[in-house]
Amino acid sequence: MIELSHRGPVAIVTMSHGKANALDIEFCETIAAQFEAVRATGAKAVVLTGQGRMFSAGVDLVRLSEGGAPYVRRFLPALHRLYDTVFFYPKPVVAAVNGHAIAGGCVLQCCADRRIAARDGGRIGVTELLVGVPFPPLAFEVMRFASPPRYLADGMFSGATFAPDVALARGLVDELADAPALLDCAVAAAETLAALAPAAFAQTKQQVRQPIADALERHGRRLEGASEEIWTAPETLGRIRDYVSRTFKKA
Repeated sequence: MIELSHRGPVAIVTMSHGKANALDIEFCETIAAQFEAVRATGAKAVVLTGQGRMFSAGVDLVRLSEGGAPYVRRFLPALHRLYDTVFFYPKPVVAAVNGHAIAGGCVLQCCADRRIAARDGGRIGVTELLVGVPFPPLAFEVMRFASPPRYLADGMFSGATFAPDVALARGLVDELADAPALLDCAVAAAETLAALAPAAFAQTKQQVRQPIADALERHGRRLEGASEEIWTAPETLGRIRDYVSRTFKKA
């Protein structure tokens, strides 16, 4: 599921889970555990990337539709742990967005401190409302944090996905690079951030992201309950099954 390599002080975490790097319980837990393991090493920064033309297609809707409400109730906490681990990671995190970053995959790359996308890579955007599910509280706050206010509502409500140049203009990524040079650019960005005083960087990052932690402290439990109720509702699971059926037919 994960390939770990190093370039100097930078750990490179490459997601390799099927064709789509779809987020299921095991994959979420594996990525989070890998970040926690790297944190305990001498690595000073992390680059997160995918394989081929896929960063991550988001939640594994097939697993979710097959598992129903019991699976969803176990999956949502695993998804929260993944985003919580990456978003609040005290060391620099750079996303090398090599391909499609859709829905939960877009949220995952938005957890990084810097997001560099392949110039001719895949689509980037959040499609949750097209599927029929709300954003879990932390996922929503990550998107609020990463998206310029003028684009936030449109991106969330439309469910649109964007080519990398448009994603750059809309603030979903910070930089574009030619695909062959993407990893080198991401490592260089990680090295630049890693050269900062570690304690000062960690404290500054905590302060920058503190409003998200505060919002979750105030409203997270209530919103998590409301979100789970919708995700596990029979009509929602029906919408998900319909979406999966339509998507696979198109494929």
